[in-house]
Amino acid sequence: MKVLFIGGTGTISMAITKKLAQEGHEVCLINRGSRSSELPENVHVIKGDINDEDSIRALTEGMEFDAVGEFIGFVREQIERDVRLFSGRTKQYIYISSASAYQKPLSSPFITESTPLSNPYWQYSRDKIACEEYLMEQYRTNGFPITIVRPSHTYDERSVPLGVHGKNGSWQVIKRIMEGKPVIIHGDGTSLWTITHNTDLANAYCGLIGNIHAIGQAFHITSDESVTWDQIYRIIADTLGKELKAVHIPSEFLAAVSDFDLEGSLIGDKANTVIFDNSKIKRAVPGFTAKVRADQGIRNTIEYILAHPELQKDDPEFDQWCDRVIEKFESLKEQMRNG
Repeated sequence: MKVLFIGGTGTISMAITKKLAQEGHEVCLINRGSRSSELPENVHVIKGDINDEDSIRALTEGMEFDAVGEFIGFVREQIERDVRLFSGRTKQYIYISSASAYQKPLSSPFITESTPLSNPYWQYSRDKIACEEYLMEQYRTNGFPITIVRPSHTYDERSVPLGVHGKNGSWQVIKRIMEGKPVIIHGDGTSLWTITHNTDLANAYCGLIGNIHAIGQAFHITSDESVTWDQIYRIIADTLGKELKAVHIPSEFLAAVSDFDLEGSLIGDKANTVIFDNSKIKRAVPGFTAKVRADQGIRNTIEYILAHPELQKDDPEFDQWCDRVIEKFESLKEQMRNG
């Protein structure tokens, strides 16, 4: 098959790109050339800015595809551009949406693809919903061959899954644990969460390419395993051989005092217990099951990060914020105890 990816080197898309290339498919990427050195030799990179529509039209002139995958489309205008560029030129257009688009607050923690899409807490999620609605309209009215994929919390070897972290990813939290410092866990740490390794998601995604049962459909792709946030952080600490000094702080409090957007990522996503029903993707891709267990994936990721200093990006601003929030929260608790 001939596949074009817009992006193709991110957390989710890199695993898909590598899998398709290893299977001998013709894979082209449109991006600015980031992480190109990690790509298999048989992947062709069309270096350019997808937002420069005229340039991309010229660079892809005369090319047709079995599938076009969009990994970096976040707002409706970007998706409208894709429809203009690829209508009549692809047999399938696969859009990466987000499981955070599902209804918040949840009426049930058990999520199927028919769970309503509504998230008043996170603009990112509302934009994804708008993209989905536009694509479904294009499918219904013009026959544009869309497939929608909703990942949940997907990770790779470069960053461990966390509830609260700064702009530089997970390293600063790992470092705090290594240094014996307390770390913030939102809520009481007992809500259930689903983390999915990117290689597992890639297996299901690739099974949707060229799949007649996927056209006009939406699928979420996640692990079947649910773990608590306390378990996630404890796995990290155990892998490091350190004691976990957890400070549980209500999500609403963290969102109110954060210097960055925690309302969306916590109240609109990670603070909610979610359990995904993957029956639909398993029907479409028989034999699919997520194989990377949470403890195995986290251990492998930490070992990789410790072996790659370039991934150890300090975040002093986030570190100081953690210290301030923990100090104020503990002080408030002490004041309340003492009347």
